Amino acid sequence: MSDIDVTLAAIGLHPIKSCGALAPREALVIETGLEMDRTWMVVDAHGEMLTQRELPRMALVQPTMRLNDLVLRAPGMLALHLALDAVEARTRVRVWGDVVKAYDMGALAAQWFSDFLGRPCRVVRFDPEERRLSDRRWTGETEAETAFADGFALLVTSTASLGELNRRLDERGQPPVTMARFRANLVLDGLQPFDEDHLDEIVFEADGGPVRIQLVKPCGRCGIPNLDPSTAEAGQEPGATLAGFRADARVDGAVTFGMNAIVREGVERLLRVGQLGRARFAV
Repeated sequence: MSDIDVTLAAIGLHPIKSCGALAPREALVIETGLEMDRTWMVVDAHGEMLTQRELPRMALVQPTMRLNDLVLRAPGMLALHLALDAVEARTRVRVWGDVVKAYDMGALAAQWFSDFLGRPCRVVRFDPEERRLSDRRWTGETEAETAFADGFALLVTSTASLGELNRRLDERGQPPVTMARFRANLVLDGLQPFDEDHLDEIVFEADGGPVRIQLVKPCGRCGIPNLDPSTAEAGQEPGATLAGFRADARVDGAVTFGMNAIVREGVERLLRVGQLGRARFAV
């Protein structure tokens, strides 16, 4: 199969793991993916990560990025401001099986999230000196870094795949869903539905040189896409529809949507919505 031209249709940034997303027009590529993506995380009193899986209301925390701070808003709460250039005590936290160095963001942030989520919480920022590596079973010889994302620097999806999913939902009498449910970083135009499953690499020509993104692992989906991000209410869709046609043998039959990816080249270069790229299919 020959290479194919693609366009970067949308960028998604999730500053706080499992909270709301930003849709910037451009984003800086760094070693762990996109700058400010999954940089912060909410943890319990023991430093264990908290996500929408157990606390769906996290979806209602909406961020706004300003020059010097990240502003968080949630229903019934005054805005919380997290400084971009300040942290407090050093700490260690667990994200999945990894215990990593982080910085606590202080008592005010902890109280804000504790009040909103109804249980004791702390907010932490990933220590930029930490090197959390993705699973080498999927990245091979490459030591690919990530911050507080589940396992990989980036998640790549396509508008065509969402369109096909919504077509199938409509056939089942179900309402359409948006890409927000899938928490993607890079959304591509120019592909056929689920072509991203079979891509090896995407190269975007950025100022200063190429940005090379390697797609390494199908993204097995948990129950989070069944949460409506605007209400935090759980349903059966789109998971039930996906289960009918999206089992992937590469990940032991898990239901997948999107591809986990790593940064091969392009740190400190900008990706922009509308940027053209060249996608290469795996041999």
